[in-house]
Amino acid sequence: MSGHSKWSTIKRQKGAKDAARGAIFTKLGNNIAIAARGGTDPETNFSLRLAIEKAKAANMPMANIQRSIDRVKDKSADQLQEVTYEGYGPGGVAIIVEAATDNLNRTYPEVRLAFSKHGGSIAEKGSVVFQFNRKGLIRVNSSGDENLLKLLDLGAEDVIEENGEFLVYTEPNDLAKVRDNIRKDGFEIADVELTYVPNTTIEIKDKETAGKVMRLMDALDELDDVSNTFTNFEIDERLIDG
Repeated sequence: MSGHSKWSTIKRQKGAKDAARGAIFTKLGNNIAIAARGGTDPETNFSLRLAIEKAKAANMPMANIQRSIDRVKDKSADQLQEVTYEGYGPGGVAIIVEAATDNLNRTYPEVRLAFSKHGGSIAEKGSVVFQFNRKGLIRVNSSGDENLLKLLDLGAEDVIEENGEFLVYTEPNDLAKVRDNIRKDGFEIADVELTYVPNTTIEIKDKETAGKVMRLMDALDELDDVSNTFTNFEIDERLIDG
Protein backbone atom coordinates (compact mmCIF):
# COMPACT_ATOMS: atom_id res chain seq x y z
CA MET A 1 0.00 0.00 0.00
CA SER A 2 1.58 3.24 -1.17
CA GLY A 3 2.54 5.62 1.61
CA HIS A 4 2.16 2.95 4.26
CA SER A 5 4.84 1.13 6.25
CA LYS A 6 4.93 -2.04 8.30
CA TRP A 7 6.71 -2.15 11.65
CA SER A 8 9.55 -4.18 10.12
CA THR A 9 10.36 -1.31 7.75
CA ILE A 10 10.05 1.38 10.42
CA LYS A 11 12.19 -0.63 12.85
CA ARG A 12 14.90 -1.13 10.24
CA GLN A 13 15.10 2.62 9.64
CA LYS A 14 15.27 3.28 13.38
CA GLY A 15 17.88 0.55 13.78
CA ALA A 16 20.44 2.52 11.81
CA LYS A 17 20.24 5.31 14.39
CA ASP A 18 20.49 2.82 17.27
CA ALA A 19 23.57 1.22 15.70
CA ALA A 20 25.21 4.61 15.29
CA ARG A 21 25.10 5.22 19.03
CA GLY A 22 25.94 1.66 20.02
CA ALA A 23 22.57 1.14 21.66
CA ILE A 24 22.07 -2.31 20.15
CA PHE A 25 25.35 -3.93 21.17
CA THR A 26 23.77 -5.62 24.21
CA LYS A 27 21.00 -7.12 22.06
CA LEU A 28 23.44 -8.23 19.38
CA GLY A 29 25.72 -9.80 21.98
CA ASN A 30 22.81 -11.70 23.51
CA ASN A 31 21.78 -12.98 20.09
CA ILE A 32 25.32 -14.19 19.42
CA ALA A 33 25.49 -15.97 22.79
CA ILE A 34 22.15 -17.68 22.18
CA ALA A 35 23.15 -18.76 18.67
CA ALA A 36 26.54 -20.04 19.89
CA ARG A 37 24.81 -22.66 22.01
CA GLY A 38 24.30 -24.55 18.74
CA GLY A 39 28.08 -24.57 18.14
CA THR A 40 30.78 -21.92 18.42
CA ASP A 41 32.08 -22.29 14.85
CA PRO A 42 30.22 -19.90 12.52
CA GLU A 43 31.28 -22.00 9.51
CA THR A 44 29.08 -24.86 10.68
CA ASN A 45 26.46 -22.88 12.64
CA PHE A 46 24.40 -20.72 10.29
CA SER A 47 22.50 -19.01 13.12
CA LEU A 48 25.77 -17.91 14.69
CA ARG A 49 27.14 -16.76 11.34
CA LEU A 50 23.99 -14.71 10.81
CA ALA A 51 24.22 -13.15 14.29
CA ILE A 52 27.88 -12.25 13.74
CA GLU A 53 27.14 -10.69 10.35
CA LYS A 54 24.45 -8.49 11.93
CA ALA A 55 26.87 -7.46 14.67
CA LYS A 56 29.56 -6.55 12.15
CA ALA A 57 27.04 -4.55 10.12
CA ALA A 58 26.36 -2.50 13.27
CA ASN A 59 30.13 -1.95 13.75
CA MET A 60 30.25 -4.03 16.90
CA PRO A 61 33.94 -4.59 17.84
CA MET A 62 35.32 -8.09 17.23
CA ALA A 63 36.37 -8.26 20.87
CA ASN A 64 32.73 -7.87 21.91
CA ILE A 65 31.65 -10.52 19.42
CA GLN A 66 34.22 -13.00 20.72
CA ARG A 67 33.23 -12.33 24.36
CA SER A 68 29.63 -13.12 23.46
CA ILE A 69 30.70 -16.43 21.89
CA ASP A 70 32.95 -17.27 24.84
CA ARG A 71 30.05 -16.72 27.22
CA VAL A 72 28.72 -20.15 26.21
CA LYS A 73 31.96 -21.79 27.38
CA ASP A 74 32.09 -19.87 30.68
CA LYS A 75 30.26 -22.07 33.17
CA SER A 76 30.49 -19.35 35.83
CA ALA A 77 28.59 -16.83 33.68
CA ASP A 78 24.83 -16.44 33.96
CA GLN A 79 23.42 -18.41 31.05
CA LEU A 80 20.94 -16.79 28.71
CA GLN A 81 17.65 -18.35 27.71
CA GLU A 82 15.25 -17.45 24.94
CA VAL A 83 11.69 -16.52 25.81
CA THR A 84 8.77 -15.28 23.73
CA TYR A 85 5.96 -13.07 25.01
CA GLU A 86 2.69 -12.33 23.24
CA GLY A 87 0.34 -9.40 23.64
CA TYR A 88 -2.01 -6.85 22.16
CA GLY A 89 -1.50 -3.13 21.70
CA PRO A 90 -3.77 -0.13 21.01
CA GLY A 91 -6.13 -0.68 18.12
CA GLY A 92 -6.01 -4.43 18.69
CA VAL A 93 -2.63 -4.90 17.01
CA ALA A 94 -1.00 -8.26 17.73
CA ILE A 95 2.57 -8.23 19.05
CA ILE A 96 5.23 -10.91 19.49
CA VAL A 97 8.25 -10.11 21.67
CA GLU A 98 11.41 -12.21 21.57
CA ALA A 99 13.83 -11.84 24.47
CA ALA A 100 17.15 -13.28 25.61
CA THR A 101 17.56 -13.13 29.37
CA ASP A 102 19.51 -14.46 32.33
CA ASN A 103 16.72 -13.47 34.71
CA LEU A 104 13.07 -14.15 33.87
CA ASN A 105 12.02 -12.44 37.10
CA ARG A 106 13.42 -9.21 35.66
CA THR A 107 12.38 -9.54 32.05
CA TYR A 108 8.72 -10.50 32.34
CA PRO A 109 7.76 -7.57 34.63
CA GLU A 110 9.62 -5.14 32.35
CA VAL A 111 7.77 -6.39 29.26
CA ARG A 112 4.42 -6.44 31.08
CA LEU A 113 4.97 -2.88 32.34
CA ALA A 114 5.80 -1.63 28.84
CA PHE A 115 2.53 -3.08 27.56
CA SER A 116 0.40 -1.73 30.41
CA LYS A 117 1.94 1.78 30.36
CA HIS A 118 1.16 2.21 26.68
CA GLY A 119 -2.37 0.87 26.34
CA GLY A 120 -1.57 -2.78 25.72
CA SER A 121 -1.70 -6.05 27.61
CA ILE A 122 0.21 -9.34 27.85
CA ALA A 123 -1.73 -12.27 26.38
CA GLU A 124 -1.77 -15.98 27.08
CA LYS A 125 0.91 -18.05 25.34
CA GLY A 126 -0.30 -19.15 21.91
CA SER A 127 -3.13 -16.62 21.67
CA VAL A 128 -1.22 -14.29 19.32
CA VAL A 129 1.45 -16.31 17.52
CA PHE A 130 -1.10 -18.32 15.52
CA GLN A 131 -1.82 -15.11 13.57
CA PHE A 132 1.72 -15.22 12.13
CA ASN A 133 3.90 -17.56 10.08
CA ARG A 134 7.59 -18.10 10.84
CA LYS A 135 9.63 -17.29 7.74
CA GLY A 136 13.16 -16.54 6.57
CA LEU A 137 13.55 -13.05 5.12
CA ILE A 138 16.31 -11.83 2.80
CA ARG A 139 16.40 -8.18 1.75
CA VAL A 140 17.98 -7.80 -1.68
CA ASN A 141 19.12 -4.49 -3.20
CA SER A 142 17.52 -4.92 -6.61
CA SER A 143 14.29 -4.35 -8.52
CA GLY A 144 12.49 -5.22 -11.75
CA ASP A 145 10.38 -8.11 -13.00
CA GLU A 146 13.30 -9.98 -14.53
CA ASN A 147 15.22 -10.08 -11.25
CA LEU A 148 12.06 -10.99 -9.34
CA LEU A 149 11.63 -14.09 -11.51
CA LYS A 150 15.31 -14.91 -11.11
CA LEU A 151 15.02 -14.81 -7.31
CA LEU A 152 12.06 -17.17 -7.45
CA ASP A 153 14.17 -19.56 -9.54
CA LEU A 154 16.90 -19.39 -6.86
CA GLY A 155 14.58 -20.98 -4.31
CA ALA A 156 12.50 -18.14 -2.87
CA GLU A 157 9.03 -19.08 -1.64
CA ASP A 158 7.76 -15.57 -2.36
CA VAL A 159 9.27 -12.26 -3.51
CA ILE A 160 7.80 -8.79 -2.94
CA GLU A 161 9.22 -5.59 -4.39
CA GLU A 162 9.00 -2.76 -1.87
CA ASN A 163 10.74 0.61 -1.55
CA GLY A 164 13.36 -0.18 -4.19
CA GLU A 165 14.34 -3.58 -2.82
CA PHE A 166 13.11 -7.17 -2.85
CA LEU A 167 11.78 -8.92 0.23
CA VAL A 168 12.58 -12.58 -0.38
CA TYR A 169 10.69 -15.03 1.84
CA THR A 170 11.71 -18.62 2.50
CA GLU A 171 10.83 -21.48 4.79
CA PRO A 172 13.02 -21.12 7.92
CA ASN A 173 15.06 -24.25 7.14
CA ASP A 174 15.73 -23.01 3.59
CA LEU A 175 17.05 -19.58 4.61
CA ALA A 176 20.77 -20.45 4.50
CA LYS A 177 20.53 -22.28 1.19
CA VAL A 178 18.52 -19.56 -0.56
CA ARG A 179 20.77 -16.82 0.88
CA ASP A 180 23.83 -18.60 -0.55
CA ASN A 181 22.12 -19.09 -3.93
CA ILE A 182 21.25 -15.40 -4.14
CA ARG A 183 24.74 -14.32 -3.17
CA LYS A 184 26.39 -16.69 -5.67
CA ASP A 185 24.18 -15.25 -8.42
CA GLY A 186 25.66 -11.80 -7.80
CA PHE A 187 22.82 -10.07 -5.99
CA GLU A 188 23.65 -7.63 -3.19
CA ILE A 189 22.07 -8.73 0.08
CA ALA A 190 21.14 -6.00 2.57
CA ASP A 191 19.91 -8.15 5.47
CA VAL A 192 19.00 -11.71 6.44
CA GLU A 193 16.80 -12.72 9.36
CA LEU A 194 14.17 -15.05 10.72
CA THR A 195 10.89 -13.21 11.10
CA TYR A 196 7.20 -13.56 11.84
CA VAL A 197 4.93 -12.63 8.93
CA PRO A 198 1.31 -11.75 9.85
CA ASN A 199 -1.49 -13.59 8.06
CA THR A 200 -3.45 -10.32 7.92
CA THR A 201 -2.58 -6.73 8.82
CA ILE A 202 -4.39 -4.02 10.74
CA GLU A 203 -4.30 -0.57 9.15
CA ILE A 204 -3.92 2.27 11.65
CA LYS A 205 -5.74 5.31 10.32
CA ASP A 206 -5.74 7.90 13.11
CA LYS A 207 -2.86 9.83 14.65
CA GLU A 208 -3.80 9.14 18.28
CA THR A 209 -3.75 5.37 17.87
CA ALA A 210 -0.60 5.61 15.75
CA GLY A 211 1.16 7.52 18.52
CA LYS A 212 0.12 4.99 21.18
CA VAL A 213 1.25 2.02 19.10
CA MET A 214 4.60 3.59 18.23
CA ARG A 215 5.28 4.49 21.87
CA LEU A 216 4.53 0.90 22.91
CA MET A 217 6.79 -0.58 20.23
CA ASP A 218 9.57 1.87 21.13
CA ALA A 219 9.23 0.99 24.85
CA LEU A 220 9.53 -2.72 24.10
CA ASP A 221 12.49 -2.25 21.77
CA GLU A 222 14.32 -0.13 24.34
CA LEU A 223 14.40 -2.99 26.85
CA ASP A 224 17.89 -4.53 26.89
CA ASP A 225 16.55 -8.08 27.15
CA VAL A 226 14.25 -7.72 24.14
CA SER A 227 15.98 -8.94 21.00
CA ASN A 228 13.15 -8.56 18.49
CA THR A 229 9.55 -7.44 18.10
CA PHE A 230 6.96 -8.33 15.48
CA THR A 231 3.49 -6.97 14.89
CA ASN A 232 0.73 -6.94 12.31
CA PHE A 233 0.01 -3.24 11.77
CA GLU A 234 0.38 -1.05 8.72
CA ILE A 235 0.58 2.66 9.34
CA ASP A 236 0.36 5.75 7.17
CA GLU A 237 3.82 7.33 7.26
CA ARG A 238 2.25 10.77 7.68
CA LEU A 239 0.87 9.70 11.08
CA ILE A 240 4.32 9.03 12.51
CA ASP A 241 5.92 11.91 14.39
CA GLY A 242 9.51 12.63 13.44
